[in-house]
Amino acid sequence: MSNMEKHLFNLKFAAKELQRNSRKCDKEEKSEKTKVKQAIQKGNMEAARIHAENAIRQKHQSINFLRMSARVDAVASRVQTAVTMNQVSKSMSGVVKSMDATLKSMNLEKISALMDKFEKQFETLDVQTAQMEDTMSSTTTLTTPQVTLPVISQEGNTPEPFLDLNLELPAGQTSSLASSVASAEQVRYPSRAGRYEQKYLSQYTFENLR
Repeated sequence: MSNMEKHLFNLKFAAKELQRNSRKCDKEEKSEKTKVKQAIQKGNMEAARIHAENAIRQKHQSINFLRMSARVDAVASRVQTAVTMNQVSKSMSGVVKSMDATLKSMNLEKISALMDKFEKQFETLDVQTAQMEDTMSSTTTLTTPQVTLPVISQEGNTPEPFLDLNLELPAGQTSSLASSVASAEQVRYPSRAGRYEQKYLSQYTFENLR
């Protein structure tokens, strides 16, 4: 395993570790919620307030860990692309070499700063990748022969070679595959972190715990 592959492994491992920390915070939050109920039952409102604040903090921390996990995982994918395409620059290598201690610390501020450095390096990679894709697209356009399909008339008459394909079209069908794909692409899925943030943004205020 090369040094770059080792660092890439550490990135992926850090993403999973951040996910575990997020789940740990979720458990701590549930524990604090239980303590809130117990404190209220005992009439200890000050303790209930403290545990409620702890629950809020644990939930926010869980969201932060989850977001950072997604960010680190995305960076790992970009590094994998750079390694595959042999586009790992000297400056990127320098950033990678300094990341191990930062990732082990699980300090979100330090990890965020490290991800900022990575993303700056990827700006150049994006330009290079776009240029390569344009070149490949142009080459494909020049080398791929054009195929003309026969036209189906309103009366259902088609050229003889096309009939050999035994294709049947529903009566009155006017929609195209392109429009179906376009409709499918309109579906959007909210992120887990976004759902958590909306759900728990104001859940544990002291007034709601009474």
